[in-house]
Amino acid sequence: QAQLVESGGGLVQAGGSLRLSCVDSGRTFSGYVMGWFRQSPAKEREFVAAVTWTNGLKKYTDSVKGRFTISRDNAKNTVTLQMNSLKPEDTAIYYCTASTSFSTLGRGDYWGQGTQVIVSS
Repeated sequence: QAQLVESGGGLVQAGGSLRLSCVDSGRTFSGYVMGWFRQSPAKEREFVAAVTWTNGLKKYTDSVKGRFTISRDNAKNTVTLQMNSLKPEDTAIYYCTASTSFSTLGRGDYWGQGTQVIVSS
Protein backbone atom coordinates (compact mmCIF):
# COMPACT_ATOMS: atom_id res chain seq x y z
CA GLN A 1 0.00 0.00 0.00
CA ALA A 2 1.00 3.60 -0.49
CA GLN A 3 2.72 5.38 2.36
CA LEU A 4 2.45 9.16 2.04
CA VAL A 5 4.84 11.15 4.19
CA GLU A 6 4.42 14.94 4.38
CA SER A 7 6.77 17.65 5.53
CA GLY A 8 7.37 21.39 5.20
CA GLY A 9 4.61 23.03 7.22
CA GLY A 10 5.27 25.86 9.61
CA LEU A 11 4.56 29.42 10.65
CA VAL A 12 5.12 32.28 8.21
CA GLN A 13 4.12 35.91 7.92
CA ALA A 14 1.72 37.07 5.22
CA GLY A 15 3.55 37.42 1.93
CA GLY A 16 6.05 34.73 2.81
CA SER A 17 6.63 31.29 1.34
CA LEU A 18 6.59 27.65 2.34
CA ARG A 19 7.33 24.45 0.45
CA LEU A 20 5.47 21.26 1.24
CA SER A 21 6.57 17.84 0.11
CA CYS A 22 4.89 14.45 -0.05
CA VAL A 23 6.79 11.23 -0.63
CA ASP A 24 4.95 8.16 -1.93
CA SER A 25 7.07 5.51 -0.26
CA GLY A 26 4.98 2.59 -1.48
CA ARG A 27 4.67 3.83 -5.09
CA THR A 28 1.12 2.50 -5.19
CA PHE A 29 -0.15 5.39 -7.32
CA SER A 30 2.94 6.06 -9.38
CA GLY A 31 1.80 6.99 -12.88
CA TYR A 32 -1.54 8.32 -11.65
CA VAL A 33 -2.46 11.40 -9.58
CA MET A 34 -1.23 12.95 -6.36
CA GLY A 35 -2.25 16.22 -4.77
CA TRP A 36 -3.23 18.29 -1.76
CA PHE A 37 -6.37 19.13 0.18
CA ARG A 38 -6.58 21.49 3.14
CA GLN A 39 -8.81 21.78 6.19
CA SER A 40 -9.36 24.72 8.55
CA PRO A 41 -11.92 25.26 11.32
CA ALA A 42 -13.70 27.94 9.26
CA LYS A 43 -13.99 25.98 6.03
CA GLU A 44 -14.93 22.60 4.62
CA ARG A 45 -12.12 20.46 3.35
CA GLU A 46 -11.14 21.84 -0.04
CA PHE A 47 -9.06 20.76 -2.97
CA VAL A 48 -5.85 22.74 -3.45
CA ALA A 49 -3.75 21.28 -6.28
CA ALA A 50 -2.88 18.03 -8.03
CA VAL A 51 -0.57 16.65 -10.70
CA THR A 52 -0.50 13.50 -12.83
CA TRP A 53 2.58 11.32 -12.71
CA THR A 54 2.47 10.43 -16.39
CA ASN A 55 2.46 13.80 -18.17
CA GLY A 56 2.55 16.45 -15.45
CA LEU A 57 -0.99 17.73 -16.06
CA LYS A 58 -1.85 20.12 -13.23
CA LYS A 59 -4.98 21.47 -11.59
CA TYR A 60 -5.38 24.23 -9.00
CA THR A 61 -8.23 25.73 -7.07
CA ASP A 62 -8.87 29.32 -8.16
CA SER A 63 -7.80 30.87 -4.87
CA VAL A 64 -4.20 29.66 -5.21
CA LYS A 65 -3.61 30.12 -8.94
CA GLY A 66 -0.58 32.30 -9.58
CA ARG A 67 0.69 31.80 -6.03
CA PHE A 68 1.09 28.03 -5.59
CA THR A 69 2.98 25.67 -7.88
CA ILE A 70 2.72 21.89 -7.73
CA SER A 71 5.38 19.69 -9.28
CA ARG A 72 6.46 16.07 -9.26
CA ASP A 73 9.71 14.17 -9.39
CA ASN A 74 8.92 10.72 -10.73
CA ALA A 75 12.37 9.35 -9.94
CA LYS A 76 12.03 10.31 -6.27
CA ASN A 77 8.29 9.57 -6.00
CA THR A 78 7.87 13.05 -4.56
CA VAL A 79 5.33 15.82 -5.08
CA THR A 80 6.07 19.34 -3.90
CA LEU A 81 3.80 22.32 -3.35
CA GLN A 82 5.61 25.65 -3.51
CA MET A 83 3.44 28.25 -1.80
CA ASN A 84 4.31 31.90 -2.39
CA SER A 85 2.57 35.15 -1.43
CA LEU A 86 0.85 33.38 1.42
CA LYS A 87 -2.27 34.89 2.94
CA PRO A 88 -3.87 34.36 6.36
CA GLU A 89 -6.73 32.54 4.64
CA ASP A 90 -4.24 29.88 3.53
CA THR A 91 -3.93 28.80 7.17
CA ALA A 92 -4.97 25.15 7.39
CA ILE A 93 -3.79 21.61 7.83
CA TYR A 94 -2.62 20.39 4.44
CA TYR A 95 -3.08 16.74 3.53
CA CYS A 96 -1.41 14.87 0.72
CA THR A 97 -3.46 12.20 -1.04
CA ALA A 98 -3.25 9.92 -4.06
CA SER A 99 -5.63 8.20 -6.45
CA THR A 100 -6.04 6.92 -9.99
CA SER A 101 -7.65 10.06 -11.44
CA PHE A 102 -8.47 13.69 -10.71
CA SER A 103 -12.12 12.82 -10.21
CA THR A 104 -11.43 10.24 -7.51
CA LEU A 105 -8.69 12.14 -5.70
CA GLY A 106 -9.66 12.62 -2.07
CA ARG A 107 -12.10 9.71 -1.99
CA GLY A 108 -9.66 6.95 -1.09
CA ASP A 109 -7.92 5.85 2.09
CA TYR A 110 -4.44 6.99 1.10
CA TRP A 111 -3.59 10.19 2.95
CA GLY A 112 -0.58 11.75 4.53
CA GLN A 113 -0.58 12.59 8.23
CA GLY A 114 -1.18 16.29 7.59
CA THR A 115 1.12 19.25 8.01
CA GLN A 116 0.11 22.54 9.64
CA VAL A 117 0.47 25.83 7.77
CA ILE A 118 -0.09 29.03 9.75
CA VAL A 119 0.07 32.42 8.05
CA SER A 120 0.05 35.41 10.38
CA SER A 121 -1.36 38.78 9.36
